[in-house]
Amino acid sequence: MNLRRKNAAEGESGPATRAAIRAVLRIALPLALAELGWMAMGVVDILMVGRLPDSAVAIGGASLGNAIFFGIAVFGIGLMSGLDTLVSHAFGAGDMRDARRSLAGGIGLALGASASLALAIYAALPVLGLLQVTPEVRGQAEVYIRMLLWSLTPLLLYTVFRRYLQGIHFVRPVPFVLVTANLVNLAGNWLFVFGHGPFPAMGLKGSALATLCARVYLAGCLLAAVKWRDRAAFGEFRPDWARMVQLIRLGLPAAMSVAFEVGVFCVVTALVGTLGAVSLAAHTVALNAASLSYTVPLGISSAAAVSVGRAVGAGDRRGAARAGWMAIGLVVAWEVMTSVCLLVLPRQIAGAYTSDDRVISFAVTLLGIAALFQVGDGLQVVATGALRGLGNTRTPMVWNLVGYWGIGLPLGYWLCFERGLGARGLWYGLCAALLLIGIGLAGVWRRAAGSGVNT
Repeated sequence: MNLRRKNAAEGESGPATRAAIRAVLRIALPLALAELGWMAMGVVDILMVGRLPDSAVAIGGASLGNAIFFGIAVFGIGLMSGLDTLVSHAFGAGDMRDARRSLAGGIGLALGASASLALAIYAALPVLGLLQVTPEVRGQAEVYIRMLLWSLTPLLLYTVFRRYLQGIHFVRPVPFVLVTANLVNLAGNWLFVFGHGPFPAMGLKGSALATLCARVYLAGCLLAAVKWRDRAAFGEFRPDWARMVQLIRLGLPAAMSVAFEVGVFCVVTALVGTLGAVSLAAHTVALNAASLSYTVPLGISSAAAVSVGRAVGAGDRRGAARAGWMAIGLVVAWEVMTSVCLLVLPRQIAGAYTSDDRVISFAVTLLGIAALFQVGDGLQVVATGALRGLGNTRTPMVWNLVGYWGIGLPLGYWLCFERGLGARGLWYGLCAALLLIGIGLAGVWRRAAGSGVNT
């Protein structure tokens, strides 16, 4: 009798597993494509400014400018992470009115946060001087940031609309909008960076202006997508202070977690900036290439958050655990393939960004280090997404704080400046942090899934 029950359970688990994989992929593939489109905009910017006369200075200025901008703006993006939990739970429970409350709260939070974050970004400009970044690179970075500041509000609104759409499992417009936004960005770079028609050549400032145009386009298109999918989304729209507080309670730890992660990469970029233009350009190329592969795990992580959240909202704890494990398996498979590509084709990858042999040679070394931390990087982001689906945003925050700032950055600094390894030392520190955080958060998810996904 027990044997028959076991066989029946095993027979049911196969179809259930395949259904879980299909459910995760239906969300993950469009979102991964969207992340790829998002990253492609950064790649286009680097490729375009890399064709300016002094490519090392231009690439370095764009790199530092983005480091400061995103080092602070990402806090606002992280604040919106609570939408994944609240909207997906409401959608799983069939309560669209509650989902719309979260949308209203998210819009209010985005508008309120953008002004404060813009002031913080502007106030951070003197950091470049304190870090003794070369005057040429510092000047380019400051020009870039001042233009990019205008894109902060549309960026946060885009984030709110996207998280609402993925929370209600309507993700098809997201990759389409990002792909077409790349066309807007490409056209803007062509017009503004080098100057065509009535537009003068603006150099790096023109690249930031192209990014601004693309982000306004992103926010406007996803606003239209929300209104098309959910015609009642703004029917009773009003400030919902209670929901904003709830979003902050969920989003603040997530924002801190993302800020710890992105912040350490920004600090590393700034430290590499003190080592010279070639080191900074090589670091930028290698980081951009590694980040490009990271888009797929990011998409799967978002899929894990809303798939787990929807199952929790529907009261299906077993389904929530299954969705999380499927996402983790998909990410590990992807990151193994990515590691092989970085090891086998590093010179071809670096050569796509620049023709400077000095930059290419150093970037090849850094890409080899990046290959070592791919699986750990994928594990940490997908486990964070699965835990966010449960409403647990505090645990990843703690792991990121300890891993990046308690271990990775001090180790990297010591290897770079005390042991004389330069940028390689900083990358070895990042590698150690990512492996530690990835393994740790995967263990947290394992315990949560094994206990019925209660945290």
